Amino acid sequence: MTTYKTPGVYIVEKNAFPNSVVEVPTAVPAFLGYTERADRDGSDLTGVPTRISNMAEFKAVFGGPPPRLILRTVRADKTAVYAYQGQTFYLFDAMRIFFDNGGGPCWIVSVGSYETERPGKDQFSDAIWSALAAEAEPTMVVVPDAVALGKPDCTAISERMMRECAALQSRVAILDIWNGDDPDIAKVISGPDGFRNTVELGDQPSFGMAYYPWLNTTLTVAEEVDFTNLSDDSRKTLKTEIDAEQTHLAEAANMAAAEQDILDIVARLTKPPSEDHPASETHQALMAISPHYVQAMRGVLRAINVLPPSGAMAGVIARIDNTVGVFKAPANTGIASVASPCVPMSSEQQQDLNMPLDGKAVNAIRTFEGRGVLVWGARTLDGNSQDFRYINVRRTLIMLEQSIFYAVQAYVFSPNDAGTWQTVQTMIANFLDGQWKQGALAGATPADAYDVSVGLGSTMTASDILDGYMRVTVRVAISRPAEFIVITFQQKMQTS
Repeated sequence: MTTYKTPGVYIVEKNAFPNSVVEVPTAVPAFLGYTERADRDGSDLTGVPTRISNMAEFKAVFGGPPPRLILRTVRADKTAVYAYQGQTFYLFDAMRIFFDNGGGPCWIVSVGSYETERPGKDQFSDAIWSALAAEAEPTMVVVPDAVALGKPDCTAISERMMRECAALQSRVAILDIWNGDDPDIAKVISGPDGFRNTVELGDQPSFGMAYYPWLNTTLTVAEEVDFTNLSDDSRKTLKTEIDAEQTHLAEAANMAAAEQDILDIVARLTKPPSEDHPASETHQALMAISPHYVQAMRGVLRAINVLPPSGAMAGVIARIDNTVGVFKAPANTGIASVASPCVPMSSEQQQDLNMPLDGKAVNAIRTFEGRGVLVWGARTLDGNSQDFRYINVRRTLIMLEQSIFYAVQAYVFSPNDAGTWQTVQTMIANFLDGQWKQGALAGATPADAYDVSVGLGSTMTASDILDGYMRVTVRVAISRPAEFIVITFQQKMQTS
């Protein structure tokens, strides 16, 4: 107590309220991948976790989209297949769809540029994972570029994501399925080289979740696509096909040959755009005269808009966390900027994805008549666990653990006596009471929803106190989703 020696009036303030537990953020993903650049104010940010809040900030620091060069392959049955030529990267579009779906603040770690030689797992170094682990805020880890690499590299990165999340126990991994636009569900998921048989999830698989299939997005619109998105060889092939098309159209119109103006326009396909004939002018002319070209551009647009779902799901989870709460399962909800899943799926086909014998559940994204594209699964990769089967249960427990962890740190080295025990018990109970009122905990009364114990004879022995241990036991009944709703109908006898 302060001793006063000078006569006068002194004011002493006393805290009227005890410390409280503050809920930690839950909707903060960390994205790792390749970017156009990584610098801010001249500082190289490659491998440095960087916090951003919107797409404009991402572009300012990490640049724009990667080159989108499409290879057009014609099968023997005359059907065309469109796919990226060489290496592609998905991080930029993953960020776009993340923000479109309600995402907010997030962390970005650039592991290299689009010019990186031999992109692969080597760029995802121990130093990068250690730097990300040092940041306390991220609660999700997303690597959309993993599926753009070879299968072994993708598998290694997925396994590293699981190990990091299990070690930290403060974040979860959102995994993409390699080759997730392949319609052969059994091969991609459960085949000898499928996801379940190649990715080792470790001893705590509840810290991960996976989604299938990939998505046909609407991020890139038709006005952004033209023949310059085709590889040189594909443009030559397309020119030959359009020449044949125009000859056929001329014959059908009883013309000796196609008009020279049309032939000149088609010839520009294999030439670099110029000031006299910019790409936009040639593109519009070809769209007007050639049905074959129109069809080709549709194929290019579809190929560019295919995207693995992890970025979208990070946005969906962030939106639900911010509008309802982390306790709400991220399922039975729509995905913005998505036209359809790459692979249509029936309820029968989803059965093995949702409830496999090994518990490695993969959440489906499906189209429903009149409802659009919906996330139709809410399971972790630990589907056989009664404790951590559901994503919202795993993430809610992480939130409770981390929130209480940071709050109780204030009492390290405090007297290990009844006064401190009561303060800690009351602080945690008040926090859990608030969570119960929000709907995070299940129970008709607070006593049914949670229990906090601390003290000599209940959680500690005299030896614990002598050794400096204060042990707190928290038990919670986390609300779980109604995954299967069964309605029973029965006819009753007429009574009047």
